[in-house]
Amino acid sequence: MSEKTAKRIHVVDDEPDILEFLELILREEGYEVITSEKGDFLDHLDHSKLPDLFVLDVLLSGKDGREIVKMLKSQQETRHIPVLMFSAHPSAEETVRQAGADAFLEKPFQIEVFLEMIASLLRSSHGQTPEQALG
Repeated sequence: MSEKTAKRIHVVDDEPDILEFLELILREEGYEVITSEKGDFLDHLDHSKLPDLFVLDVLLSGKDGREIVKMLKSQQETRHIPVLMFSAHPSAEETVRQAGADAFLEKPFQIEVFLEMIASLLRSSHGQTPEQALG
């Protein structure tokens, strides 16, 4: 993937080890990666460099990822950007989807599944629904 066509992914998790691991995996796949450890990253979001995809943990210290998704999906500048949320709580999937997330992944997850979901969501942001991209 060339530097000009590299998709930008913003990963948000309050666990530094998980954040570092996901950043490494995504960079190896050729993605440009932005990371945040806190849910207040929205206050500092650079609208001139918006990501192609958000990857958010459901439970962040100080904020609930579902509230962040609602804010992202309610703003004109960010509503079109797909959001993948993950959590160790499988029961979170329904509330995550109700909040507006495009996809959910239960922790722990296989890296191959994570990367395929990322690729599918990025394809879906180019005119396909996530269901078409995954199916």
